[in-house]
Amino acid sequence: MFELHRNKSGRRRALGVLAAALAAVGLSTGASAQSPVTINVVDVAGNLALTQDAFELYAKKNPNKVAKFVFTKAPSPELPGKLKAMQGAGRSDIDIVLTGTDFLAAGIEQGLLVKILPDHASKFPNLTANYQPAAAEMQKLAQNQGIEVTFMPAGPLLEYNPAKVKQPPQTPQELLAWCKANPNKFIYARPANSGPGRTFIMGLPYILGDKNPKDPVNGWDKTWAYLKELNSCIEYYPTGTGAVMKELGEGTRDITVTMTGWDINPRVLGIVPKDFKVTPFKGMTWVNDAHYMVIPKGVPADKIAVVLDVMAFMLTPEAQAYTYDKGYFYPGPAVKNVPLSMAPKESQEALKEYGRPEYEGWLKQFPHTQSLEAKAQVDAFRIWDQQVGAQKTKK
Repeated sequence: MFELHRNKSGRRRALGVLAAALAAVGLSTGASAQSPVTINVVDVAGNLALTQDAFELYAKKNPNKVAKFVFTKAPSPELPGKLKAMQGAGRSDIDIVLTGTDFLAAGIEQGLLVKILPDHASKFPNLTANYQPAAAEMQKLAQNQGIEVTFMPAGPLLEYNPAKVKQPPQTPQELLAWCKANPNKFIYARPANSGPGRTFIMGLPYILGDKNPKDPVNGWDKTWAYLKELNSCIEYYPTGTGAVMKELGEGTRDITVTMTGWDINPRVLGIVPKDFKVTPFKGMTWVNDAHYMVIPKGVPADKIAVVLDVMAFMLTPEAQAYTYDKGYFYPGPAVKNVPLSMAPKESQEALKEYGRPEYEGWLKQFPHTQSLEAKAQVDAFRIWDQQVGAQKTKK
Protein backbone atom coordinates (compact mmCIF):
# COMPACT_ATOMS: atom_id res chain seq x y z
CA MET A 1 0.00 0.00 0.00
CA PHE A 2 2.77 2.39 0.95
CA GLU A 3 4.57 1.71 -2.34
CA LEU A 4 1.36 2.35 -4.33
CA HIS A 5 0.66 5.57 -2.41
CA ARG A 6 4.21 6.77 -2.94
CA ASN A 7 3.93 6.16 -6.71
CA LYS A 8 0.66 8.08 -6.87
CA SER A 9 2.24 10.97 -5.00
CA GLY A 10 5.17 10.90 -7.39
CA ARG A 11 2.82 10.95 -10.36
CA ARG A 12 0.92 13.89 -8.84
CA ARG A 13 4.18 15.74 -8.29
CA ALA A 14 5.31 14.97 -11.83
CA LEU A 15 1.99 16.19 -13.24
CA GLY A 16 2.30 19.35 -11.17
CA VAL A 17 5.79 19.99 -12.52
CA LEU A 18 4.55 19.35 -16.08
CA ALA A 19 1.62 21.75 -15.63
CA ALA A 20 3.94 24.43 -14.29
CA ALA A 21 6.30 23.92 -17.22
CA LEU A 22 3.45 24.17 -19.71
CA ALA A 23 2.17 27.30 -18.03
CA ALA A 24 5.65 28.81 -18.15
CA VAL A 25 5.72 28.56 -21.94
CA GLY A 26 2.24 29.96 -22.26
CA LEU A 27 0.36 26.72 -22.86
CA SER A 28 -2.51 25.30 -20.87
CA THR A 29 -3.41 21.89 -19.55
CA GLY A 30 -7.09 22.51 -20.18
CA ALA A 31 -9.62 24.82 -21.83
CA SER A 32 -8.92 28.29 -20.48
CA ALA A 33 -8.21 31.83 -21.57
CA GLN A 34 -4.93 30.52 -22.98
CA SER A 35 -6.79 28.68 -25.72
CA PRO A 36 -6.47 30.27 -29.17
CA VAL A 37 -8.79 33.27 -29.45
CA THR A 38 -10.71 34.86 -32.28
CA ILE A 39 -9.63 38.48 -32.78
CA ASN A 40 -12.25 40.85 -34.22
CA VAL A 41 -10.66 43.64 -36.23
CA VAL A 42 -12.67 46.63 -37.46
CA ASP A 43 -11.11 48.81 -40.14
CA VAL A 44 -12.35 52.40 -40.49
CA ALA A 45 -9.38 53.61 -42.56
CA GLY A 46 -8.95 51.20 -45.48
CA ASN A 47 -5.91 49.90 -43.62
CA LEU A 48 -6.59 46.21 -44.29
CA ALA A 49 -5.42 46.75 -47.86
CA LEU A 50 -2.00 47.22 -46.27
CA THR A 51 -2.05 44.90 -43.29
CA GLN A 52 -4.46 41.98 -43.76
CA ASP A 53 -1.78 39.69 -45.18
CA ALA A 54 0.45 40.46 -42.20
CA PHE A 55 -2.34 39.76 -39.70
CA GLU A 56 -3.00 36.43 -41.37
CA LEU A 57 0.71 35.65 -41.31
CA TYR A 58 0.63 36.17 -37.53
CA ALA A 59 -2.24 33.67 -37.20
CA LYS A 60 -0.34 31.17 -39.31
CA LYS A 61 2.78 31.57 -37.17
CA ASN A 62 0.91 31.56 -33.84
CA PRO A 63 -1.91 28.97 -33.99
CA ASN A 64 -1.64 28.52 -30.22
CA LYS A 65 -2.62 32.18 -29.70
CA VAL A 66 -5.02 33.11 -32.50
CA ALA A 67 -7.64 30.76 -33.90
CA LYS A 68 -8.56 33.30 -36.57
CA PHE A 69 -9.01 36.98 -37.34
CA VAL A 70 -12.46 38.28 -38.30
CA PHE A 71 -12.18 41.44 -40.40
CA THR A 72 -14.96 43.97 -40.90
CA LYS A 73 -15.07 47.53 -42.25
CA ALA A 74 -17.10 50.49 -41.02
CA PRO A 75 -17.36 54.25 -41.64
CA SER A 76 -15.24 56.13 -39.13
CA PRO A 77 -17.96 58.57 -37.90
CA GLU A 78 -20.30 55.69 -36.97
CA LEU A 79 -17.88 53.82 -34.72
CA PRO A 80 -17.85 55.99 -31.55
CA GLY A 81 -21.60 55.56 -31.05
CA LYS A 82 -21.36 51.83 -31.65
CA LEU A 83 -18.55 51.44 -29.13
CA LYS A 84 -20.37 53.53 -26.53
CA ALA A 85 -23.42 51.29 -26.86
CA MET A 86 -21.33 48.12 -26.54
CA GLN A 87 -19.35 49.41 -23.59
CA GLY A 88 -22.56 50.56 -21.91
CA ALA A 89 -23.97 47.06 -22.31
CA GLY A 90 -20.78 45.46 -20.96
CA ARG A 91 -20.04 43.78 -24.30
CA SER A 92 -16.80 43.54 -26.21
CA ASP A 93 -17.33 42.66 -29.86
CA ILE A 94 -14.30 44.56 -31.23
CA ASP A 95 -10.72 43.82 -30.18
CA ILE A 96 -8.68 46.02 -32.54
CA VAL A 97 -9.67 49.12 -34.51
CA LEU A 98 -7.52 50.14 -37.46
CA THR A 99 -7.97 53.88 -37.83
CA GLY A 100 -6.70 57.08 -39.31
CA THR A 101 -6.43 60.23 -37.26
CA ASP A 102 -10.21 60.76 -37.53
CA PHE A 103 -11.55 57.98 -35.26
CA LEU A 104 -8.32 58.11 -33.24
CA ALA A 105 -9.22 61.70 -32.36
CA ALA A 106 -12.84 60.85 -31.53
CA GLY A 107 -11.86 57.77 -29.51
CA ILE A 108 -9.40 59.74 -27.39
CA GLU A 109 -11.79 62.65 -26.97
CA GLN A 110 -14.66 60.40 -25.84
CA GLY A 111 -12.59 58.11 -23.60
CA LEU A 112 -13.30 54.96 -25.60
CA LEU A 113 -9.78 53.51 -25.82
CA VAL A 114 -7.42 51.46 -23.67
CA LYS A 115 -4.22 53.21 -22.57
CA ILE A 116 -1.41 51.18 -24.12
CA LEU A 117 1.66 53.18 -23.10
CA PRO A 118 3.54 53.23 -20.81
CA ASP A 119 1.53 50.38 -19.22
CA HIS A 120 2.60 47.91 -21.92
CA ALA A 121 5.82 49.57 -23.07
CA SER A 122 7.76 46.31 -22.62
CA LYS A 123 5.87 44.89 -25.63
CA PHE A 124 7.21 47.74 -27.80
CA PRO A 125 10.91 48.21 -26.95
CA ASN A 126 12.56 51.25 -28.55
CA LEU A 127 9.24 52.19 -30.15
CA THR A 128 10.11 55.79 -30.97
CA ALA A 129 13.63 54.97 -32.14
CA ASN A 130 12.30 52.26 -34.48
CA TYR A 131 9.94 54.63 -36.29
CA GLN A 132 11.00 56.80 -39.20
CA PRO A 133 11.50 60.33 -37.77
CA ALA A 134 8.31 61.78 -39.32
CA ALA A 135 6.38 58.68 -38.27
CA ALA A 136 7.68 59.08 -34.72
CA GLU A 137 6.10 62.54 -34.67
CA MET A 138 2.78 61.06 -35.81
CA GLN A 139 2.92 58.48 -32.98
CA LYS A 140 2.65 61.38 -30.52
CA LEU A 141 -0.90 62.05 -31.77
CA ALA A 142 -1.98 58.71 -30.30
CA GLN A 143 -1.54 60.14 -26.79
CA ASN A 144 -0.44 56.67 -25.56
CA GLN A 145 -3.78 55.17 -26.66
CA GLY A 146 -2.70 53.69 -29.98
CA ILE A 147 0.26 52.26 -31.89
CA GLU A 148 1.05 53.68 -35.33
CA VAL A 149 1.22 50.94 -37.95
CA THR A 150 1.56 52.73 -41.31
CA PHE A 151 2.79 56.15 -42.43
CA MET A 152 2.28 58.39 -45.47
CA PRO A 153 3.65 61.87 -46.19
CA ALA A 154 0.14 62.50 -47.60
CA GLY A 155 -0.76 65.88 -49.10
CA PRO A 156 -2.62 68.05 -49.96
CA LEU A 157 -2.15 67.55 -53.69
CA LEU A 158 -4.44 68.22 -56.64
CA GLU A 159 -5.22 65.38 -59.04
CA TYR A 160 -6.67 66.18 -62.44
CA ASN A 161 -7.64 64.91 -65.86
CA PRO A 162 -5.02 66.36 -68.23
CA ALA A 163 -7.39 66.09 -71.21
CA LYS A 164 -9.82 68.49 -69.49
CA VAL A 165 -7.47 70.65 -67.42
CA LYS A 166 -4.71 72.15 -69.54
CA GLN A 167 -3.41 74.57 -66.90
CA PRO A 168 -3.83 72.97 -63.46
CA PRO A 169 -4.33 75.37 -60.53
CA GLN A 170 -1.18 76.01 -58.50
CA THR A 171 -2.71 77.98 -55.61
CA PRO A 172 -5.99 77.91 -53.65
CA GLN A 173 -7.02 81.13 -55.40
CA GLU A 174 -6.44 79.59 -58.83
CA LEU A 175 -8.41 76.51 -57.75
CA LEU A 176 -11.33 78.71 -56.66
CA ALA A 177 -11.26 80.63 -59.95
CA TRP A 178 -11.16 77.36 -61.92
CA CYS A 179 -14.00 75.89 -59.85
CA LYS A 180 -16.21 78.94 -60.43
CA ALA A 181 -15.47 78.82 -64.16
CA ASN A 182 -16.21 75.06 -64.22
CA PRO A 183 -19.01 74.55 -61.68
CA ASN A 184 -19.50 71.03 -60.27
CA LYS A 185 -16.27 69.77 -61.85
CA PHE A 186 -14.25 69.94 -58.62
CA ILE A 187 -15.05 67.54 -55.77
CA TYR A 188 -13.72 66.36 -52.42
CA ALA A 189 -15.14 64.13 -49.67
CA ARG A 190 -16.33 64.92 -46.14
CA PRO A 191 -13.12 65.43 -44.12
CA ALA A 192 -14.36 63.41 -41.11
CA ASN A 193 -14.21 60.26 -43.25
CA SER A 194 -11.64 61.08 -45.93
CA GLY A 195 -7.86 61.29 -45.76
CA PRO A 196 -7.58 63.62 -48.77
CA GLY A 197 -10.50 65.70 -47.47
CA ARG A 198 -8.99 66.29 -44.04
CA THR A 199 -5.46 66.75 -45.42
CA PHE A 200 -6.85 69.46 -47.71
CA ILE A 201 -8.53 71.44 -44.95
CA MET A 202 -5.54 70.98 -42.59
CA GLY A 203 -3.09 72.06 -45.30
CA LEU A 204 -4.94 75.22 -46.35
CA PRO A 205 -4.06 77.30 -43.24
CA TYR A 206 -0.35 76.96 -44.09
CA ILE A 207 -0.82 77.96 -47.73
CA LEU A 208 -3.27 80.78 -47.01
CA GLY A 209 -1.21 82.19 -44.15
CA ASP A 210 -3.73 81.77 -41.34
CA LYS A 211 -2.64 82.99 -37.92
CA ASN A 212 -2.57 79.55 -36.24
CA PRO A 213 -2.73 76.45 -38.48
CA LYS A 214 -3.06 74.22 -35.39
CA ASP A 215 -6.19 76.00 -34.08
CA PRO A 216 -9.24 75.52 -36.30
CA VAL A 217 -11.53 77.34 -33.85
CA ASN A 218 -9.63 80.61 -33.48
CA GLY A 219 -6.84 80.45 -36.06
CA TRP A 220 -8.43 79.50 -39.38
CA ASP A 221 -10.33 82.64 -40.43
CA LYS A 222 -8.94 82.59 -43.97
CA THR A 223 -9.43 78.84 -44.36
CA TRP A 224 -13.09 78.82 -43.32
CA ALA A 225 -13.86 81.83 -45.51
CA TYR A 226 -12.13 80.12 -48.44
CA LEU A 227 -13.92 76.78 -47.96
CA LYS A 228 -17.31 78.50 -47.77
CA GLU A 229 -16.63 80.33 -51.03
CA LEU A 230 -15.35 77.14 -52.69
CA ASN A 231 -18.56 75.45 -51.58
CA SER A 232 -20.51 77.63 -54.06
CA CYS A 233 -19.19 75.68 -57.06
CA ILE A 234 -19.22 72.15 -55.56
CA GLU A 235 -22.28 69.99 -56.25
CA TYR A 236 -22.01 67.74 -53.20
CA TYR A 237 -19.55 66.04 -50.82
CA PRO A 238 -19.40 62.23 -50.85
CA THR A 239 -18.93 60.58 -47.46
CA GLY A 240 -15.76 58.76 -48.56
CA THR A 241 -12.82 59.08 -50.93
CA GLY A 242 -13.66 55.96 -52.94
CA ALA A 243 -16.75 57.64 -54.41
CA VAL A 244 -14.67 60.71 -55.32
CA MET A 245 -12.11 58.65 -57.25
CA LYS A 246 -14.88 56.78 -59.05
CA GLU A 247 -16.40 60.04 -60.26
CA LEU A 248 -12.99 61.40 -61.26
CA GLY A 249 -12.19 58.24 -63.19
CA GLU A 250 -15.56 58.15 -64.93
CA GLY A 251 -15.20 61.76 -66.07
CA THR A 252 -18.00 63.25 -63.93
CA ARG A 253 -15.40 65.48 -62.22
CA ASP A 254 -12.12 66.88 -63.54
CA ILE A 255 -10.18 67.83 -60.40
CA THR A 256 -10.04 66.60 -56.82
CA VAL A 257 -7.71 66.82 -53.83
CA THR A 258 -5.56 63.78 -53.19
CA MET A 259 -2.63 62.33 -51.27
CA THR A 260 0.30 60.21 -52.42
CA GLY A 261 -1.47 56.89 -51.81
CA TRP A 262 -4.88 57.95 -53.10
CA ASP A 263 -3.13 59.09 -56.28
CA ILE A 264 -1.22 55.87 -56.91
CA ASN A 265 -3.60 53.11 -55.80
CA PRO A 266 -6.76 54.00 -57.80
CA ARG A 267 -4.60 54.18 -60.95
CA VAL A 268 -3.08 50.76 -60.15
CA LEU A 269 -6.61 49.38 -59.74
CA GLY A 270 -7.88 51.00 -62.95
CA ILE A 271 -10.46 53.19 -61.17
CA VAL A 272 -8.62 56.31 -62.34
CA PRO A 273 -6.79 56.36 -65.71
CA LYS A 274 -3.05 55.85 -65.52
CA ASP A 275 -2.27 59.16 -67.28
CA PHE A 276 -4.09 61.42 -64.76
CA LYS A 277 -1.69 63.87 -63.18
CA VAL A 278 -1.00 65.46 -59.79
CA THR A 279 0.42 68.81 -58.80
CA PRO A 280 1.40 70.31 -55.45
CA PHE A 281 0.23 73.71 -54.26
CA LYS A 282 2.89 76.43 -54.42
CA GLY A 283 4.46 76.93 -51.01
CA MET A 284 2.58 73.99 -49.47
CA THR A 285 3.34 72.16 -46.24
CA TRP A 286 2.95 68.37 -46.25
CA VAL A 287 0.35 67.33 -43.67
CA ASN A 288 1.56 63.83 -42.81
CA ASP A 289 -0.89 61.00 -42.20
CA ALA A 290 -0.79 57.68 -40.40
CA HIS A 291 -2.90 54.68 -39.46
CA TYR A 292 -3.06 53.33 -35.93
CA MET A 293 -4.01 50.18 -34.05
CA VAL A 294 -6.18 50.91 -31.00
CA ILE A 295 -7.97 48.74 -28.43
CA PRO A 296 -11.50 49.69 -27.35
CA LYS A 297 -12.22 49.58 -23.63
CA GLY A 298 -13.93 46.38 -22.48
CA VAL A 299 -11.64 43.83 -24.14
CA PRO A 300 -10.83 41.14 -21.49
CA ALA A 301 -7.33 41.29 -20.01
CA ASP A 302 -6.32 37.83 -21.26
CA LYS A 303 -7.34 38.80 -24.80
CA ILE A 304 -5.51 42.13 -24.57
CA ALA A 305 -2.30 40.15 -23.97
CA VAL A 306 -2.74 38.45 -27.36
CA VAL A 307 -3.79 41.70 -29.06
CA LEU A 308 -0.62 43.41 -27.82
CA ASP A 309 1.47 40.54 -29.17
CA VAL A 310 -0.26 40.94 -32.54
CA MET A 311 0.45 44.68 -32.52
CA ALA A 312 4.13 44.11 -31.73
CA PHE A 313 4.38 41.67 -34.66
CA MET A 314 2.80 44.26 -36.99
CA LEU A 315 5.81 46.52 -36.38
CA THR A 316 8.39 43.93 -37.45
CA PRO A 317 10.08 44.54 -40.82
CA GLU A 318 8.56 41.29 -42.10
CA ALA A 319 5.02 42.57 -41.45
CA GLN A 320 5.78 46.18 -42.43
CA ALA A 321 7.00 45.10 -45.87
CA TYR A 322 3.40 44.19 -46.78
CA THR A 323 2.29 47.79 -46.20
CA TYR A 324 3.71 48.96 -49.52
CA ASP A 325 0.66 47.19 -50.97
CA LYS A 326 -0.15 48.73 -54.36
CA GLY A 327 0.62 52.24 -53.27
CA TYR A 328 -2.58 52.81 -51.27
CA PHE A 329 -0.75 54.51 -48.37
CA TYR A 330 2.45 55.37 -50.19
CA PRO A 331 5.01 54.46 -49.16
CA GLY A 332 3.44 52.63 -46.16
CA PRO A 333 6.02 51.40 -43.65
CA ALA A 334 6.15 53.37 -40.40
CA VAL A 335 9.37 51.78 -39.15
CA LYS A 336 12.92 52.21 -40.38
CA ASN A 337 14.86 49.84 -42.59
CA VAL A 338 12.02 48.36 -44.64
CA PRO A 339 13.12 48.91 -48.26
CA LEU A 340 10.79 48.27 -51.20
CA SER A 341 12.97 45.27 -52.07
CA MET A 342 11.46 43.49 -49.01
CA ALA A 343 7.90 43.96 -50.32
CA PRO A 344 5.99 41.30 -52.28
CA LYS A 345 6.86 41.21 -55.97
CA GLU A 346 3.48 42.59 -57.06
CA SER A 347 3.99 45.63 -54.80
CA GLN A 348 7.38 46.30 -56.32
CA GLU A 349 5.99 46.05 -59.85
CA ALA A 350 2.95 48.25 -59.14
CA LEU A 351 5.04 51.04 -57.64
CA LYS A 352 7.59 50.83 -60.42
CA GLU A 353 4.86 51.30 -63.03
CA TYR A 354 2.48 53.72 -61.26
CA GLY A 355 4.67 55.59 -58.77
CA ARG A 356 5.75 59.15 -59.51
CA PRO A 357 9.48 59.99 -59.55
CA GLU A 358 8.65 63.63 -58.76
CA TYR A 359 7.36 62.68 -55.28
CA GLU A 360 10.89 62.28 -54.01
CA GLY A 361 11.72 65.87 -54.97
CA TRP A 362 8.49 67.34 -53.60
CA LEU A 363 8.93 65.50 -50.29
CA LYS A 364 12.30 67.21 -49.88
CA GLN A 365 11.21 70.57 -51.30
CA PHE A 366 8.30 71.31 -48.96
CA PRO A 367 8.23 71.26 -45.13
CA HIS A 368 6.29 68.64 -43.17
CA THR A 369 3.87 68.87 -40.26
CA GLN A 370 1.58 66.48 -38.40
CA SER A 371 -2.18 66.19 -38.54
CA LEU A 372 -4.06 68.16 -35.89
CA GLU A 373 -4.18 66.74 -32.37
CA ALA A 374 -7.34 64.96 -31.26
CA LYS A 375 -9.46 67.80 -29.88
CA ALA A 376 -8.50 70.22 -32.66
CA GLN A 377 -9.31 67.61 -35.29
CA VAL A 378 -12.74 66.94 -33.78
CA ASP A 379 -13.35 70.71 -33.73
CA ALA A 380 -12.28 71.07 -37.38
CA PHE A 381 -14.63 68.30 -38.51
CA ARG A 382 -17.52 69.75 -36.49
CA ILE A 383 -17.06 73.24 -37.93
CA TRP A 384 -16.73 71.89 -41.47
CA ASP A 385 -19.86 69.75 -41.04
CA GLN A 386 -21.87 72.68 -39.67
CA GLN A 387 -20.61 75.58 -41.74
CA VAL A 388 -19.44 74.09 -45.02
CA GLY A 389 -20.87 70.69 -45.85
CA ALA A 390 -24.14 70.75 -43.88
CA GLN A 391 -26.55 70.79 -46.81
CA LYS A 392 -24.42 69.02 -49.38
CA THR A 393 -23.03 65.87 -47.78
CA LYS A 394 -24.61 62.68 -49.07
CA LYS A 395 -23.75 59.04 -49.57
